[in-house]
Amino acid sequence: MTSLNRPARLNRTLLAVFGLVLIAAGAFTLLTHFGRLTVLRPESAVVAGTGQPPTWALYVAAAVAVVLGLFVLRWLVAQLTRKPKTHTWHFETDPATGRTELAAGAAIEPFVTEVSNYPGVHAAHATLAGTRHTPAVALVISAEQDGDVTEIRRRIDTEGLPRLRQALDLDTLPVTVEFRFSAKTGARAL
Repeated sequence: MTSLNRPARLNRTLLAVFGLVLIAAGAFTLLTHFGRLTVLRPESAVVAGTGQPPTWALYVAAAVAVVLGLFVLRWLVAQLTRKPKTHTWHFETDPATGRTELAAGAAIEPFVTEVSNYPGVHAAHATLAGTRHTPAVALVISAEQDGDVTEIRRRIDTEGLPRLRQALDLDTLPVTVEFRFSAKTGARAL
């Protein structure tokens, strides 16, 4: 099953690569400074000349900048797609007689509607991820400022999830719940 936090793997990889590059640059700088590496002579100029670099060097620098920009853009887009990957569930007991398919979004919608109607809940969004054999639910609840988060969680555990498990014919259904608090709207105090 894919992770419920899909960008986390990409973030860890990018941070690890960036960290290794910084460690290597720091080690190179220290080793050069203390004379362990003699790549550069201490009396040499930082810039070899005052002339313009060759045209091909500018094109290479521009290409490297575009590639790095595309990687950064890919990373930013990954931050926006925080929903886990869903699948179409297949219920097959006898393939000769046919099969039933259920979209994960259609299966989770009644549960989301029920949770959205709990007192103190402003909005709810959920994703049913994984396959029928390895299911998981990622639930994001926007609670009102004065909403009782403990009561909302209790109702989810005792009312909503048992009905969802029964509807999907599952014994267990792992759930992650994220609470966000919505700004209070309505009359303002003057």
